[in-house]
This record gives sequence, structure tokens and C-alpha cells, in this order.
Amino acid sequence: MDNLKLPGTDVPVKLVDDLSREEVLEFPAFKNWISILQSNMALQNNPKHVYYNSPYVLRDIKIQAVDRFGKRIGFMKIVANITNSEGEFLSGPVFLRGASVGMLVLLQPDDLPTGSQDEKHVILTVQSRAATGGLQFVELPAGMVDNGSFSGAAAKEIQEEIGLEIPEDELINLSELAIPACADGEEQSPRAMFPSPGGCDEYIPIFLYERRIPREQLKEWTGKMTGLRSEGEKITLKLVKLEDLWFEGARDAKALAACALYEGLKRSGKL
Repeated sequence: MDNLKLPGTDVPVKLVDDLSREEVLEFPAFKNWISILQSNMALQNNPKHVYYNSPYVLRDIKIQAVDRFGKRIGFMKIVANITNSEGEFLSGPVFLRGASVGMLVLLQPDDLPTGSQDEKHVILTVQSRAATGGLQFVELPAGMVDNGSFSGAAAKEIQEEIGLEIPEDELINLSELAIPACADGEEQSPRAMFPSPGGCDEYIPIFLYERRIPREQLKEWTGKMTGLRSEGEKITLKLVKLEDLWFEGARDAKALAACALYEGLKRSGKL
């Protein structure tokens, strides 16, 4: 079992067996998390900061476990020791998995007048989710971001889970429309939804895609089987009315976030 120090600091990082220094420092979720944490902790040097008189300091990090996707790291469980001079501490257990994307795909019959807001339907997926203990979990289509852009990941997942081929430039990032960019001197955070900020770094921007299709084709979507069997995916599609999304997807944070963003952006005239 090896140890390392974060580059440019004296902060020790305790590794688990079969985990190299290079793997830790190149794991995207770890790199992103530590970069944001260090940037925001540096803001405590400002006399106006709420923690200026007794700033929190990252003392050490213990890596407890990793899960691999083949040879590469998929997930990492760590404990960050963060305390101040008064002995106060921040809760340190963190499950690192990185960014994901959620997709609000709206389909509408093409025999309606152009510009009509009627009869919009949302595509949901129904699939087994072991973490929920369920075999028929209803949720918005989603996927992890490995490399490349968020919009590219969203387009890829839509094609894999739904079967729609979509150019990246036809996707609208609802999260970025709603969340302003962080100004210099402000705490930095991704412009996305955090489904479990108490213990997980995962953040999810929500993308919108709208398409008008023949009414008969609309009926074909419900019950359609999709997903990559090589990745253990057995997905059934479910079509619901847009106005019913809030309860049809009430167990899914992505669906609720998409519902709130879409309605809020419509009311504000940003969409």
C-alpha cells in the first residue's frame, strides 16, 4: 500500500492495494473534485468570507476502495479529513463517480400547428437499478460522462437508450440556461444538479431535445426494448404526457429537476 502527496501541497493521500499514484491523479472524478475543493477553500483567505477567522483545511485523504470498469477506475470511495483550528470538521466520506447527463426528450405529433404546445410527450426509461433494490425503476434517460463534451455524452446516451440519432447542436442545456456562470471570487461549482450532495460528487446537467414525429410513430415508443446488453442494460421505454412528468417520474431526481427547469425557463422566457 503506497502513499502520495497532492501535487504542490503537503496533503498526504493513503492508497489502497493495487492502486497507483498515477491512476489516482488521472481519475477524472478525483481531479475535478480536488480542483474545485482547493479553489473554494482558497476563498477563505478573503476577510469577508464566513470562515475567514477559522478556515477549514484539508489535512489528509484516505482512499478506501475503488471499483473498476475493466482496467480503468469507475468509482472511488474516499474519506477527506477537513478541520479548522477550533477542532470543527466537515463530513468527509465521499463517493466519487464523476459527471453524468440527463435527457428530457419531448416528442410531439407533427400534425399539430407549428408552435403548438399541445400533446407533448416525454420518453422515460424503465430498467433494473440494483442500488434502489428495484427491477422496474422509472427515470429520465441518463448516462455517465467518460470523455468528451456533455452534449456529446447526452447524444450518445439518447442513441443507445432510445434509438434516436441526434446532432449535438440540437440539444439545449437547460441547466446552463438556468444557472449563471460563476463570477471571479465566487465559490465555483458545476452548472448542474447534484442528486446526493451529502456524500457523492455526481452532478448532472439536464439537456432538452424536442422532435415532431408522425402520430402513428408516437404510439410505437411505449414498450420498445432498448439498451446495450453488453453493459447489462435491459431498458423498456415509457411515453408519458409532459404535464404528468412530475408524478410519473417522482422517484427520479433527474425527472423532477427536468420538470422544474423546463417549466421555470418557459415562465421566465428563457426557453
